[in-house]
Amino acid sequence: MYMKYSIIAHPNAKHPRIEKDLFGVLHVYIHEPPLEGKANHAVILTLANYFHVHKRNVQLITGTTGKHKVVEIV
Repeated sequence: MYMKYSIIAHPNAKHPRIEKDLFGVLHVYIHEPPLEGKANHAVILTLANYFHVHKRNVQLITGTTGKHKVVEIV
């Protein structure tokens, strides 16, 4: 089963967490800065922990260089 989620990444956050807004968009707050793919890797790890899946089952579809991303959970 494949699920696609729209997320907004918030790098350099003090308290890492995941919140869902009224429109169903997940806001992922992470410690890592948006440099050299560190933030994308942290987003993938955080979502894998949130959905209780292995990190290889979380794929970044769009938004590798921006805050607005689409991920696919397998």
